[in-house]
Amino acid sequence: MKKIINLSVLILGVAFVSGQTKEDSIQFNRISTEILNNGKGYNELKELTKDIGNRLSGSQAYEESVKWAAQKLKDAGADKVWLQEVMIPVWERGKESLHIKTSSGSWKSLKMLSLGNSEGTAGKDISGEIIMVKSLEEYDRLPAEKVKDKIVFFNYPFNQGHVQTFIAYREAGAYRRTAASLTAKKGGKFAVIRSLSSAFDDVPHTGNMRYDDNVSKVPAVTIGNTSADELEALLKNQKVTAKLNSNCGMRGEKLSHSVIGEITGKKDQNVIVVGGHLDSWDVGEGAHDDGAGIVQSIEVLRTFKKLGIQNNHTIRAVCFANEENGTKGGKQYGKTAKDHNEKHLFAIESDAGGYAPRGISLEMDNSKRDQIKSWVNLFLPYGVYNFEGKYSGSDIAPLHEMGVPTAELVPDPQRYFDIHHTSEDTFEKVNRRELLLGSTVMTQLIYMIDKNW
Repeated sequence: MKKIINLSVLILGVAFVSGQTKEDSIQFNRISTEILNNGKGYNELKELTKDIGNRLSGSQAYEESVKWAAQKLKDAGADKVWLQEVMIPVWERGKESLHIKTSSGSWKSLKMLSLGNSEGTAGKDISGEIIMVKSLEEYDRLPAEKVKDKIVFFNYPFNQGHVQTFIAYREAGAYRRTAASLTAKKGGKFAVIRSLSSAFDDVPHTGNMRYDDNVSKVPAVTIGNTSADELEALLKNQKVTAKLNSNCGMRGEKLSHSVIGEITGKKDQNVIVVGGHLDSWDVGEGAHDDGAGIVQSIEVLRTFKKLGIQNNHTIRAVCFANEENGTKGGKQYGKTAKDHNEKHLFAIESDAGGYAPRGISLEMDNSKRDQIKSWVNLFLPYGVYNFEGKYSGSDIAPLHEMGVPTAELVPDPQRYFDIHHTSEDTFEKVNRRELLLGSTVMTQLIYMIDKNW
């Protein structure tokens, strides 16, 4: 224990040398001590996930979460809380099933999920022979006559070789987004994809897909890794038929809301944003994605108020609507900020899970990046060392396009894609200390931004 304490002292000493003040280190410690001892985020996440559950845009559960978030922001001490109107797409899953059989076998049910925003079969069976491809390049080489009236199985595995799992996710994401339209362009009946999953199990992972303009809207579904391996083995030496029945589809649009709370700036009304997205997919409980980001953002406001930190600029927590299947909340927020000529100094999003924070990704010009990176030694005692990323969250992308420096909290990524967009994303998968450390790091960063920008 003595060695650990001495190491912390050494790191803090380096921080002083690098130009940071002792006051900053003391304030970092105050923030950490307050959140780890008294933070409410973990209990609030339990309320959100267990009392409300998954929160697909357009659902009654989502509307309940809007009321919940508004109350929690008030409880946190926000000076002002309001709902921002957003027109959101409504997609419903409904009953669905996928079966396969060989020429000599009987129908076997596979665990599956329709991809978000996919059209279904209107409750009718659609069947056909399965053909398999392992890459988009292989599919491109297939002539249309080989695809016509077939079911295309895009069997691209999550690349386990990447230490940074988000790289593997981005690579595999191309299949989820495009499989349906690629299948339709060559006359296929529907698409099946291997889940974007780092786990060696049979849990299917849903997620958003899109249709190209002027292309038939054929269904797209996903299966888990075990089912994908079994199907691949079958297809090596025999014909396999698939049968899909699904009731999913788009159901128009409806008026909904993002939820916003802020602490008024003492010096000016320039805005610093911290946020996450309030919606989730309709499976699991949306705990890591993105209930964690929501309660972490609310915790930032609570901590500033509890510690009596006099913020120079307005600090605003935004619970964005509709990130999962439309990003309409983020787009509306950016549009409103532009229309009202609001000056935003900085925005950070937490949308990569509630695991222990390991870094902060910085999407901004080099001078701002260098300034934040100069604070690294303040963050090292809290396990945060990686400031090399150059991306930020989708909800704050409209702000970035307006020239606002943006960032994203970077939690440890090794477990996230085991449960991402699945029934396994539940409250029980979240560790209290890791979740609260994420709140701690975002509060510390915002403290420094507010003081120095």
